[in-house]
Amino acid sequence: MTIGSGGSSIVVPRNFRLLEELERGEKGIGDGTVSYGMDDGDDIYMRSWTGTIIGPHNSVHEGRIYQLKLFCDKDYPEKPPSVRFHSRINMNCVNHETGMTCYSANSNVDELHPCLNIKVSLELFKRYYQDTDLQGFDAVQVVQVESKKFGMLSNWQREYTMEDVLTQLKKDMAAPHNRKLVQPPEGTFF
Repeated sequence: MTIGSGGSSIVVPRNFRLLEELERGEKGIGDGTVSYGMDDGDDIYMRSWTGTIIGPHNSVHEGRIYQLKLFCDKDYPEKPPSVRFHSRINMNCVNHETGMTCYSANSNVDELHPCLNIKVSLELFKRYYQDTDLQGFDAVQVVQVESKKFGMLSNWQREYTMEDVLTQLKKDMAAPHNRKLVQPPEGTFF
């Protein structure tokens, strides 16, 4: 978010931006079918968030409640948050095979490194998210939204928010390529 008129602008610092998003998320969004908030109120870096989407009408998602995890790295909002579904879902932009099971310690979490075994991958993942609560985490079951297949993440702009991401995912559920896909049983989780 930038503030200013004419040729001058001021870039709002990351933490202020996240405080604005937190306030907006706590007040509720639109018709109430999309919501989000922090996972841990004591996380002073405001990195780990939970989102909820109630599936859109006239689709196989209608009335279903989907839970998501969003992670805002230190580069947010310059770079998009990582987004993964906790609830099982079948969508074109959700990767069910690779998830976040492997990556190089020197690379972005989204860059998978298939030569790593699950134990090493979990250790690297825990190190990357060292202050995030990973109790009960199972790397094989993490399913991330693929940024290449979800336009908002691949064409990220600083002005976008977590609310925008969740709202766009909901719209994508209702798109012709997703609205009739066979879904896993309701209430199942990764």
